[in-house]
Amino acid sequence: MNAATHVAPIIMAENDSLVRDFPLRPFAIRHMLAGHPLLTLPRIAELAATLPRDLIEYNSGAAALSQDPSSVPAVDLDPVEIVNRIETAGAWMVLKRIDTSPAYRALLTDTLLSVARARGFDSLEAAGFSQIEGFLFVSSPNSTTPFHLDAEDNFFVQIHGEKIFAIFDNNDGTIADEAQIEHATAEHRNLPYNDSFEPRGTHFDLLPGDGCYVPYTWPHWVRTARSYSISMAITWKTDEVRRLNDLRVVNSMLRRVGAPQAAPGQSPTWDALKLAILRTGRGAVEPLRKSETMRRVLRRIALGKNANYYLKA
Repeated sequence: MNAATHVAPIIMAENDSLVRDFPLRPFAIRHMLAGHPLLTLPRIAELAATLPRDLIEYNSGAAALSQDPSSVPAVDLDPVEIVNRIETAGAWMVLKRIDTSPAYRALLTDTLLSVARARGFDSLEAAGFSQIEGFLFVSSPNSTTPFHLDAEDNFFVQIHGEKIFAIFDNNDGTIADEAQIEHATAEHRNLPYNDSFEPRGTHFDLLPGDGCYVPYTWPHWVRTARSYSISMAITWKTDEVRRLNDLRVVNSMLRRVGAPQAAPGQSPTWDALKLAILRTGRGAVEPLRKSETMRRVLRRIALGKNANYYLKA
């Protein structure tokens, strides 16, 4: 399907939230993706069989809200078996970068184009939707996604089953400080959770056809109910988000060698120098990332010996 001609309102929000709250606060959405043929277990199993292994992460669904990623219990099944046995596997799985498949890429861009048009824009570019990526989640009943944050904006859509999705306001940095945001951006997404955060949470009870908007770096946790769950995250990065992420990657690297940095924006000249150095180096390395083996090597060099933790299963 051609995203330039598709006009159906795939994602909808009530009370003008796409204008009033976007992109600053979470809000509920409705969508038309439940039952889509690309989002069924048989089709997801086909996708799991073809995706590079380093784009698939899975583990036991019996995780804690404050989960150390180095000690998550594993599941002794291969990715396709996880999908085929999801009702009883006791597993949580994410298929990353599904946008690398042309069919899924078209689904993602069509969906975001419907949002762009609902906000009065004629194109994805005009609406600021760039670096569009997709992540498919398949979870067994009673599974937990630990407390974490993501370094992109996200429309999260529920396809099958029920989920509780709790999003927490971190505008003042008291739930996750700048060092934690750096770490989540550059290394691992998980954050420590404390019950005192609860009053600052917005909770969404998601059934098929429901969803929510998750703002950039707002911490959240997710739980499935008594049925297996299929969900999808439709993400994008604006130019400003890419700039913040790049700065936090550099700052995280410098913090690891004992040189903690000021948050992005506090030293514009120094920020510009960091960006120039990082992006020049990335341009030289990027061709190597076409190889899965080299991606593993580069992650280990940049992030340490545990960077490929999700490939242990």
